[in-house]
Amino acid sequence: MNKHDLKERTKRFVINVIRICDHLPKGTAVSVFSKQLIRCSSSIGANYRAACRAKSATDFINKLKIVEEETDETIYFLELLKEITNNCDDEITSLIAEANELLAIFVASNKTAKSKQG
Repeated sequence: MNKHDLKERTKRFVINVIRICDHLPKGTAVSVFSKQLIRCSSSIGANYRAACRAKSATDFINKLKIVEEETDETIYFLELLKEITNNCDDEITSLIAEANELLAIFVASNKTAKSKQG
């Protein structure tokens, strides 16, 4: 997967997150968690794009670490929403699986970048 494909994949991911959040029931906890989920999931793509424009290998590694953290946070809020709602279970499960795949890609990319750095 090249960087263009990954940029598109992260964009599709956040769009799917937004669509699911729009279908969740209204309530204080769901509303708070949904907003936080949208923030961290949209940060995945935004920070990955920033990593692609890194000025050095060290800068790339640091920015990609932020992407990893945002992806992990996204998984956390997806898991919370799955547990407190009865809506969209299959869709949330699918998003969790996609987030875990993205996380694995970012972790592997970071390891590769670190090994090339020396």
